[in-house]
Amino acid sequence: MDLAMKLHYLRAVYYFKSEAVEGLTTARLKEPMFTWFNQFPAACGRFRRSEVGSSRPYIKCNDCGVRFIEAQCVKTLDEWMEMMEEGEYGGGSLHKLLVSNQVIGPELPFSPLVLLQFTRFTCGGMSVGLSWAHVLGDSFSAADFMNALGRIMAGHQPAQPLKLTQLQTKIESYRSPPEPSKDPLSVKRVGPVGDHWMFSNHCKMEAASFHLSATQVSQLQSKLCGQNSTNQIPVFESLCGVIWKTVAKVRNGPEPRTVTIVKNDPRGRKTGSLGNGQVISTVQADFSVMEANPKELAELVINQAMDERRMIEGVVERDKGLSDLITYGANLTFVDLGEANLYGLELEGEKPANVSYTIDGVGDGGVVLLLPGPRDGSKDGNGEKVVTLIMPEDLVMVLKVELKTEFATCTYM
Repeated sequence: MDLAMKLHYLRAVYYFKSEAVEGLTTARLKEPMFTWFNQFPAACGRFRRSEVGSSRPYIKCNDCGVRFIEAQCVKTLDEWMEMMEEGEYGGGSLHKLLVSNQVIGPELPFSPLVLLQFTRFTCGGMSVGLSWAHVLGDSFSAADFMNALGRIMAGHQPAQPLKLTQLQTKIESYRSPPEPSKDPLSVKRVGPVGDHWMFSNHCKMEAASFHLSATQVSQLQSKLCGQNSTNQIPVFESLCGVIWKTVAKVRNGPEPRTVTIVKNDPRGRKTGSLGNGQVISTVQADFSVMEANPKELAELVINQAMDERRMIEGVVERDKGLSDLITYGANLTFVDLGEANLYGLELEGEKPANVSYTIDGVGDGGVVLLLPGPRDGSKDGNGEKVVTLIMPEDLVMVLKVELKTEFATCTYM
């Protein structure tokens, strides 16, 4: 599964106010990183190609390390956040200034898999930008990686790194899944890209985000199911229904009858290990999406999602690890990060004031991410949420207008 995600990259930015980073010098930031990286040897690795059999790529652990970038901003943190809120496309372009956009290749042995950018604002605040090669692991792995830094800085004993015998180092030892006769619906072939692991889209993609308060989340569910209904549809599936219908309404060309759903699978996750453990499923509608009720679409996501992980793994094995595939944006893709601990990175005992996650390497179908908001402290998952759209540029503004009507008083950023 990891190699199937090699053309995608996670770009995250953690925003900290001045009280959280006061006195936190570069030297103090770097000091615990040796212990941190020792816990995640693959993050410091570089890709090589096998010299035996196929030229399947593999990671040489603890190779050339993580790249560390320092930057200064002439704005205060509050001014920066205001600029993001007032930005023409919801601050997506500003987000890119705080995190590296580097990709792997064209020289694999010299391309870092993880880059960290520390940007200091004039008010004393700081942002921490994480550029994460998705081939290392999914968003939950990336969040666990970052949260471990906070625990180590706080003096907590880190978990023991995986022993080399636990790591998959021999291609021959890989247990191949059944090879599919055709590619699954959730992936799209691109390239070939060779050793430059970058997907070039047919159109310019833009990101836009908006906040939903706990009240708005509750109103959305009531709108779909009725205020007196005892069978409330979960937040993520409710959003899928509303946004799926809206995209079908405003997009030029055929409406999206097939969507991809990406969710966490906690059963396939080991503490302290990285990997792509997400569930990737597809949902197909055999009726007009534009004319459907959002509740009907949401129930389709709940009841008709087909898990395609084994099929994706089979494609990669059939191609001997040399597939050039995209998953995000192969279809309209919905990603549920509502349960991800994105605010678990604490500096000096302070949580970030805000966290944003986006994805690079998205296809024309676009991606919708559901993230926890800074004040999402609910146990039932119905607290404040952030919805991030990564869509073709000409579609973003139209969607924002339509969704603003759907969500009435949602706050854009």
